[in-house]
Amino acid sequence: MAERLWKAEETREGIAPLTTSVPSLTPEEAYQIQLINIRRKVDRGERVVGKKIGLTSKAMQQLLGVNEPDYGHLLDTMEIKAGDRVPWEKLLQPKVEGEIAFILKKTLKGPGLTYLDVINAVECIVPAIEIVDSRVRDWNIRLPDTIADNASSGLFLLGKEAIPLRDIDLTEIGMALYVNDTLINTGAGAAALGNPLYSAAWLANFLGRFGIPLEAGEIVLSGALSAAVDVRPGDKVAIQFSDWETLTLTF
Repeated sequence: MAERLWKAEETREGIAPLTTSVPSLTPEEAYQIQLINIRRKVDRGERVVGKKIGLTSKAMQQLLGVNEPDYGHLLDTMEIKAGDRVPWEKLLQPKVEGEIAFILKKTLKGPGLTYLDVINAVECIVPAIEIVDSRVRDWNIRLPDTIADNASSGLFLLGKEAIPLRDIDLTEIGMALYVNDTLINTGAGAAALGNPLYSAAWLANFLGRFGIPLEAGEIVLSGALSAAVDVRPGDKVAIQFSDWETLTLTF
């Protein structure tokens, strides 16, 4: 199954859901599939630079019939810089989301951590755009499908205006997402599990079950602040974060 996802990404041809051929596929097995392809990318020279948290909104959890988020790996090859053209040739069916990213200064290793531990471990926050994508045709996914597919990861962009956590209430950070100068939706920090700090604590504790830490220096994308928005070649996306930075991308 890992090979099917690998080939779909290489050829940009979507596949049927893994859960169609293996209805009994569990989240635990799906994470093993995810790790097979992450190890394969690391073996060819790519580098893990952080983690992303998905399914942080109640609406998405209800849609997939789950009661907790999932996570995927961020690789150095997934990061794009402000002003760069988004490489459409790497994508299949992308959507964009505005997020808050944590940059860690200390290692976090669960279980048993709280949001206070996250605060002590975070160097700063920056605004971010995540371009989510799915190798599963038409986004016809169940939880094991998205987990196996690296939590439907695609690319990401980090802003430049870093803010210390002590200077801001994450729940009140507002966001407005525009496509081709048209406002599509708005959101706020509270959309990510009630507070992005709770998302990061969940991730550290979840990884702690397997003895995996969040390392100092890693990036953590803490979850979407609004619904993901479809994009097409030629689209210009702008995500405005209140009293902060505006990030733009052109596809």
